[in-house]
Amino acid sequence: MTRYLHTMIRVTDPDATIRFFELIGVRETRRFSDEKGRYTLIFLAPEGQEDVEVELTYNWPPEDGSVEEYAGGRNFGHLAYRVDDIYATCQTLMDAGVTINRPPRDGHMAFIRTPDGISIELLQDGKLEPAEPWASMPNVGSW
Repeated sequence: MTRYLHTMIRVTDPDATIRFFELIGVRETRRFSDEKGRYTLIFLAPEGQEDVEVELTYNWPPEDGSVEEYAGGRNFGHLAYRVDDIYATCQTLMDAGVTINRPPRDGHMAFIRTPDGISIELLQDGKLEPAEPWASMPNVGSW
């Protein structure tokens, strides 16, 4: 039998990425570092869904101090999370300085990006009626 384990995304600033995910209720569940391999794995999950994890992989900078870059998330599509109130979630994100790339104009779906450009789809649990200011907000950038 096949069982889903986790999705992995590479990150350049683990702390910024963890803070980002905390804004939508996703928390760190465990962490593992390998000094010899020079990497850290950080696992995140929504409360009560610890078996559905996102793995953040942070490859430590080489001794010369150069930082690895990940353009476009290496063609990664998106992660999707269901939220209780998409309007409140998007407002929390905006208040924290996160750009809402695709606002929840329909009361159902929005897209945002992590600090490393990974696309996150937010889906309303059920559907809310379209409401301002969301219904009139334009898309920003790509999502």
